[in-house]
Amino acid sequence: MPETDPATWEYSLHIPNDPRAVTVTRRTLRLILTLHGLIGLVDTAELLATELISNAVRHTKGPAALRVRLSAGVLRIGAWDADPAPPEPPPTLEDLAEQEDGRGLLLVKACADLWGWQPLSRDGDRGKVVWCELAAVGSQLAASTSALS
Repeated sequence: MPETDPATWEYSLHIPNDPRAVTVTRRTLRLILTLHGLIGLVDTAELLATELISNAVRHTKGPAALRVRLSAGVLRIGAWDADPAPPEPPPTLEDLAEQEDGRGLLLVKACADLWGWQPLSRDGDRGKVVWCELAAVGSQLAASTSALS
């Protein structure tokens, strides 16, 4: 059996188009990060994943999926949905006073180190992924790796 790098891992959670799935997603992500010793990232990662999955459930009619991956010290959180349309751009701070919703991607932009989206095929017939990244703190990553040894 080939050895895998304990500092690299990936999880996927497929969810139905149901508002309750957001809670399942948040709790699953908390468990994953806790078990990997990344407690310091839990609150921010939960916020980001909740915003991404909420958008996928709220703005599309089909299923969604959460993908969480740690590689090279970077935690990437992605939300897949079947709608190929790009997400609405985050509002500017000036626009916030006039809007009742749409703050989710603004939170993602403010809290993540990097974020973006990509279609999953040239014609967009396989949906899109909206993703964000957080740098894992070196000591947390070292603790995670040594706990697995």
